[in-house]
Amino acid sequence: MRQLLVVLSLLGALCATATAIASSGPPAPPPRTDSVWGVVPSQLAGQYGYGSNQLTYHGGPVMHTNRTYAIYWQPSGYSTSAAYQAVINGYFANVALDSARSSNVYFSTTQYYDNAGGKLLYSSSFGGAYVDTAPFPANGCRDFYTQVCLGDGQIQAEVNKVVAARGWPRGLGNVFFVFTPKNVGSCMRGSYSCAYSYFCAYHSSFGSGSSLTLYADQPYATYVAGACDSKQHPNGDDADATVNLISHEHAETITDPQGNAWYDSYGNENGDKCVWTFGTSLGRTAFGSYNQVIGAGKYYLQREWSNSQSGCVLTGL
Repeated sequence: MRQLLVVLSLLGALCATATAIASSGPPAPPPRTDSVWGVVPSQLAGQYGYGSNQLTYHGGPVMHTNRTYAIYWQPSGYSTSAAYQAVINGYFANVALDSARSSNVYFSTTQYYDNAGGKLLYSSSFGGAYVDTAPFPANGCRDFYTQVCLGDGQIQAEVNKVVAARGWPRGLGNVFFVFTPKNVGSCMRGSYSCAYSYFCAYHSSFGSGSSLTLYADQPYATYVAGACDSKQHPNGDDADATVNLISHEHAETITDPQGNAWYDSYGNENGDKCVWTFGTSLGRTAFGSYNQVIGAGKYYLQREWSNSQSGCVLTGL
């Protein structure tokens, strides 16, 4: 009997502890010490959808205006789809063309602000594209899916090289997207947290002040379709899947360029909270559904988090 009472007492204490933990909610996340933010999680990982808690401001800058650049790192012997660069460049141009309009998902970013300049603007421009045919370096990591694997340091080195060679401006108003071809992966940390098994894209930065360089790593989304494909290709090209990932990283770089501006209590940015959710389609092309008409283009993009709506949106605030 005495042993039974002891067991019951222990069970009661455990239940009380569990109840206290449950009532207090999940523990607060650790401080953001990682240099990589805005990770689009692989659909193979099966862990996404990040709740209804609001984004909060953490004191850092936002991008009040933004200029995008595309870097296609494609040595001889590596391939992309026929219209890959044209669709992506057209997307950047169309996002710029629609600046200030409330009819697409980018307008949702205009509710966010910083202490220096107030609310940011939907004011985008496309600075240009460059194709780099330089060979890939020796693998900086190993992943499950590809023969070539680039570490984050190697992605940064490529951005740094091309930006310097082209004379492109750095600083808070500019962001550089690095696109790699089929059979090329990347890892954020050593040989884990890698493309396709863990992520589909991410954004980050290096340098500071006038040397600040914002960039996004954009692997070839359809190379592992089950991981990173949006499943709709309204332009009839593999680039459609990559464009969806661009929209995620672009919106997050605008609202949280250095990882110290807008994110929720678990570290999730506006794109993270709505990742792999697409809302209602507007129609279909001959190739697939679209839910955004931006400039002269039709695209299938994920929704973005809106504090004003306490939810995910495709248009307006």
